[in-house]
Amino acid sequence: MDLLDAHLIPAVDGVAFGLLLFVVAAGLSLAFGTAGVLNLSHGTLYAIGAYTGAELSDGTWGGLALGLAAGTAAACLAGAGLSAATAPLARRGHLAQALLTFGLALIGGDLLIQLFGADELPVRVPEALDSSVMLLGHRYPAYRLCFIVMAVLLAAFGTWVLTRTRMGAAVRAAADDPQMLAATGHNPRAVHTGVLAAAGALAGAAGVLGAPIIGPGPGTSENVLMLSLVVVVLGGLRSLWATFFAAVAVGEVQTLGVSLVPDLAPYLLFAAMAAVLILRSRFAEPATAHGPEGPAPDPVARLREHLAGRLRRRPRGTAEAAEAAEAAEASGTAEAPGTPGAPDADRAAGTAGPDRSGAGPRGYGNRVPKWIGRLPGGTAWRQAAPLLVLLVVLISLPALLDAYSISLAGSALALGLLAVSVTILTGYAGLPTLGQTAPFAVGAYATVNLAEAGWTVGPVQIVLSALAAAVFSAVVGPAVVRARGTTVLMITLAIGELTGAVVNQLKSVTGGADGLVGFPATQALWGGEGMVEESELYNYALVVAVVAVALTLLVLRSPAGKLLTGTRGAEARMRASGHPVGRYLLVAHVCAGALAGVGGSLMVTVQQYLSPADVGFEIAAFALLAVVIGGTTSVIGALLGAGLIVATRDWVAGSWPGHGPLLLGVLFVATVYVLPRGLAGLRGGSGGGPSSDAPRPPDQPPPAPTPSPAGKVSP
Repeated sequence: MDLLDAHLIPAVDGVAFGLLLFVVAAGLSLAFGTAGVLNLSHGTLYAIGAYTGAELSDGTWGGLALGLAAGTAAACLAGAGLSAATAPLARRGHLAQALLTFGLALIGGDLLIQLFGADELPVRVPEALDSSVMLLGHRYPAYRLCFIVMAVLLAAFGTWVLTRTRMGAAVRAAADDPQMLAATGHNPRAVHTGVLAAAGALAGAAGVLGAPIIGPGPGTSENVLMLSLVVVVLGGLRSLWATFFAAVAVGEVQTLGVSLVPDLAPYLLFAAMAAVLILRSRFAEPATAHGPEGPAPDPVARLREHLAGRLRRRPRGTAEAAEAAEAAEASGTAEAPGTPGAPDADRAAGTAGPDRSGAGPRGYGNRVPKWIGRLPGGTAWRQAAPLLVLLVVLISLPALLDAYSISLAGSALALGLLAVSVTILTGYAGLPTLGQTAPFAVGAYATVNLAEAGWTVGPVQIVLSALAAAVFSAVVGPAVVRARGTTVLMITLAIGELTGAVVNQLKSVTGGADGLVGFPATQALWGGEGMVEESELYNYALVVAVVAVALTLLVLRSPAGKLLTGTRGAEARMRASGHPVGRYLLVAHVCAGALAGVGGSLMVTVQQYLSPADVGFEIAAFALLAVVIGGTTSVIGALLGAGLIVATRDWVAGSWPGHGPLLLGVLFVATVYVLPRGLAGLRGGSGGGPSSDAPRPPDQPPPAPTPSPAGKVSP
């Protein structure tokens, strides 16, 4: 009884907090489970309601009612607008939706700050609710008890609407069988818009009513979004009551857990989220080795199709085409060139494929003079030309830019290596990730601690940081490579957030929220002086980045790279032919983690300071955006995308202070709409294709066979 008495108030607070999360998460679950929209701007919808309610609150019942009506209506309209914004992305998967809605969240957050200010707004509730009541001998706020009652009634009403009304039946049909819904005379698009509008209304109402609990202010939208994602993952998408109980559990962990196990509380939520996702991915994956494609094709039919493909290709043929056909036959994982779908295979794998003129990969003919193709090894020259041009530009930057711009260029190289590691996982392995900042953070903090221990030689820092990040990726890798599609996004997000919690808690190693500064400068080589000048730091970063990118391209062009792209393009066929797909993906995850660790080490060396914001969720979203800007399988594109992001965030935004998030949000939105295939798609090459931004879900057949046997990779 003493224990119950001591923790009664935190326990009741947990119920109130959990029910607030339930109202928000119910809208997020509705948007994702029914409308199929992964809405990372849902926290912004909550903030719209919270700011509106706080602004209109005057301590009267009329002010509360007006704020509730206005906040709900504003968020409802925003939800309907979100339906129109995501409609063009219906066939492009959840990754494009995530990037678009994250950009909209950045824009919305900046606009809210401009309208209401950057300070947390006070909220005034009616006098009758601004008091305390006795609860088992303890005084407790009356408003929170009232909110608990309202949330329970809302859960009951929502369940009744979804299960007992024609409207609820239409909503369920829109999720399960939209074609059948259309056949009954209902417009699936109208239902889709109505669902997102209702989800926005729920978030807005939660913002108004929850403003006295989670007040409007900086960081509110991100905090609410992350907690809501945890609730949705734990509760699932099919039952409001499951979401209800999951929300209460999360609320109790956030309040009661802090008082009972304060050291573990920051890790419990995202650890539970990751565990649930991992278990679901293991049980949901088809048991058959052939996967969704069904049984292996008849060998006789396969041989007949293969011979027909060779006969169709021979008349145009070149020596290169013949070699490609033989390579396809030898690989056992790709169809021969010339068979139906082979060009799609090149696009799905992000490869350029052989040019029929014999001059080299498609897409470079307009950028490189034709005489280069006639040189000995002309194809290699045509592929290497963009790399050489980029390298020349990067080498010349110190002579063209001021010191500040040079430091930004060094930071862009560090972020570029992180983006290249995301390219490996998202573009080649088919594992879209929002958690690659975790090995990035491991490499960064390893470098700082090595420097403080006296290990200041650059190559030593790079190697040890990469090794630490690789070990970390090897530990978490089995949890990632088993899942596919959106589940990978959620698992890696949980890993990234758990890493962020460790960074904030392990102050002896990371400095906590204050970060680390004042550590010894890095030496380029043994016996040298510590680098402090911007030009020295940039040249060092450039050398490391060139070596890292060169090694990455060599691996991606090797047979190992072909196996990796084949795993993404036709995983079921790879498994059926005896390839250990899980092992390939795990090795790719470890190597990508090592590359991210190198990027983290470079970032510390260039910046000479390190804070949790440098390795947070926002940086993970930036890295993913850089990959989409460049094209999901283009290494050069990822570097260019990282440079564009850093220039927008730190250079362009410098001329418009305070509006960096707005500019970045516009960049997110413009990239999703204007560059569906990235910069690589503009040159006619293979930057990813319409569906390459979202790897194939495990319940759908692959878009094409395995990669082009020529094995060429978009640089």
